[in-house]
Amino acid sequence: MSAEDTPPHHLFPAAAARRSGRRRGWRTALLGLPLLLAAEAAMAQAPRGDRVPSAPQQAAPGAPSEAARPRLPKDKRTQLEGLFAALKVAPDDRSSKMIADRLEQIFTDSGSPTADMLMIRANAAAEAKQFDLALQLLDQVIVLEPDYIGALSKRATILYMRDDYSAAILDIREVLAREPRHFAMLYGLALIFRELDDDQHALQAVRRALAVNPRLDGAAELERQLTVKVEGRPL
Repeated sequence: MSAEDTPPHHLFPAAAARRSGRRRGWRTALLGLPLLLAAEAAMAQAPRGDRVPSAPQQAAPGAPSEAARPRLPKDKRTQLEGLFAALKVAPDDRSSKMIADRLEQIFTDSGSPTADMLMIRANAAAEAKQFDLALQLLDQVIVLEPDYIGALSKRATILYMRDDYSAAILDIREVLAREPRHFAMLYGLALIFRELDDDQHALQAVRRALAVNPRLDGAAELERQLTVKVEGRPL
């Protein structure tokens, strides 16, 4: 993976070179997950009413529970809708990044002082490459706040960096169940599928990311490369 594949907001940064044997066995671990994109795409088109958070449930692979989406304060829901709408029509890269940064701020706002404190410690541990400690702290945050997108996406990122693709995808699925438009997680999903030589589903994921954020760093080039591999060059 090259530096140009690094997703925005430091999510799913380029990891160290992977050993060739790492890919063996992943397709069994990901059984059923190709349904993920289609299921979440359908959810993204559904009416967006109030949703009450619920305890995690055992769902069929690739079929996120509608009840998994958290209830957001009305002002925050309004902000999200406005920001996602603005992101689609951002006139330049600078404007797009400002909007994306604001979305990330909303996603990282836990609303819990205890969760915020643990997240600060987890981020510091991750920066110091103390990934075991960071994961332990993130586990604690998610126990306290099961619907907290910031902690789920951070844990997915660290799991990806550790080449634990199956666990990373499970956390990505949880994030997308709560917010199907989370473009950084969609991009991360595309990178994972590409690592697993599943170019078709990688292409679907990156196209969904671009549909939300057309100026997503690196996504247009990844989509171009995957289109050539999956669909061939245009005549």
